[in-house]
Amino acid sequence: MTLVQLEYIVAVDTYRSFVGAAEKCFVTQPTLSMQVQKLEEMLNVKIFDRSKQPVVPTEIGSQIIEQARLVLQESQKIKEIINNQQQEVSGELKVGIIPTVAPYLLPRVISAMMAKYPDLKLLIWEYTTEDIIHHLKTGVLDCGILATPLGDNNIAELPLYYENFVTYISKNSKLYKKKTIDSEDLEDENIWLLNEGHCMRSQVLNICRSTSQNRLQGLTYNTGSVETLIRMVDMNNGATLLPELALEELNSRQLSKVRHFKSPEPVREISLATHKNFIKKRMLNALKDEILAVIPKTMKQKKKKDIVGI
Repeated sequence: MTLVQLEYIVAVDTYRSFVGAAEKCFVTQPTLSMQVQKLEEMLNVKIFDRSKQPVVPTEIGSQIIEQARLVLQESQKIKEIINNQQQEVSGELKVGIIPTVAPYLLPRVISAMMAKYPDLKLLIWEYTTEDIIHHLKTGVLDCGILATPLGDNNIAELPLYYENFVTYISKNSKLYKKKTIDSEDLEDENIWLLNEGHCMRSQVLNICRSTSQNRLQGLTYNTGSVETLIRMVDMNNGATLLPELALEELNSRQLSKVRHFKSPEPVREISLATHKNFIKKRMLNALKDEILAVIPKTMKQKKKKDIVGI
């Protein structure tokens, strides 16, 4: 039994395909299949049910794969011991980030990370919260940047900052003349929302205490972009909610449409999340430090006062 064989069965389980696993492992499909078969023969069990598409593990196979993930995680600690001894931040860090954070945070962080740590390779994907959690558990991602708490015992959370929500309102709205608003003010307003699956959609609905959909004059519009929500309000009236970091991207005309909530303002906690067995501590701490370096002090100093649940 080799670590390579364990990597292959974990890859097949993750991508549910021998072809897909081979591509991700940078080997040919026959090579990967042969090594998986050798492992099965040595253990005298079938790890995968090949009669099903996508490929699924057998009952005993699921237990073997779970143990294989633990073995691979433990083996990675040897590299971390060496990196810690040499005080190096090097290697590959796979990061997932929710779309309502990515455009406002990553551009400030990436260039500094690359300049400071030339031996670090960052691989970044935008995913929904559900996808990030799944990929953390399967090892596709090393860490995630997302809204917490998640309430998952298998995921460790490292809070970074606390971000208020604000309202972005059309000039034609009856709320436009208000200096501040409260959640009850939004119950009769047309609210533009993100697609199902985005955690911020659930947060906004919790703030509004309403099941109001992103409908306007018979239109239902689905989007995963905060920037699109802003444009819909600008051109089609209604209102939407924005995360605080998004305000730095707005021009003066758009800022005139922003209204803060009355105290206590709704706020979300943004954290670095990893699997509980995560081992790349030095890389994670480097990422955390670079994020905190660009976050306004006021957002780091806030308390967990009225975090909107997911």
